[in-house]
Amino acid sequence: MRLTLYTDYALRTLLYLGVHADRRVSIREVAEAYGISENHLVKVIHHLGRGGFVDTLRGRGGGLMLARPADQINVGDVVRHTEEDMALVGCMAPDGAGVECLLARACHLRGVLGEALGAFMAVLDGRTLADLLKPYERKVLQQAAPHMAAPNTLKTAENTG
Repeated sequence: MRLTLYTDYALRTLLYLGVHADRRVSIREVAEAYGISENHLVKVIHHLGRGGFVDTLRGRGGGLMLARPADQINVGDVVRHTEEDMALVGCMAPDGAGVECLLARACHLRGVLGEALGAFMAVLDGRTLADLLKPYERKVLQQAAPHMAAPNTLKTAENTG
């Protein structure tokens, strides 16, 4: 099982917002921290907002925040919300994905894969975003945040550079 890049970006964004829960964060900040495309991130964040995971505010003083505390955001819920298709093989897709299989009537593989997917999701369902924000992650993501220089500091830096 491999999650899509879309889900990866969603989880990374939520982790970043979880570490910076004391303030609003810009899309640019998240994109720069991870070195990912702002354009891709806009779509991900919009989807997370519709799912009730992220609170977005436009305009001056706007930005992103978690819509609820990190300990109330279930990782399994996020994955289900962001993954379009959890089918491990074509015949497990809701529409059958047009897959004709010789074993379709008596296939045990589909059951085993379904059980494996259930176990995978059970692990994710047992974790919240807060569970993933351990000291190391917090330290790295806090250091990744751009440091906002005071106006006088910025002018001094420009004059000496």
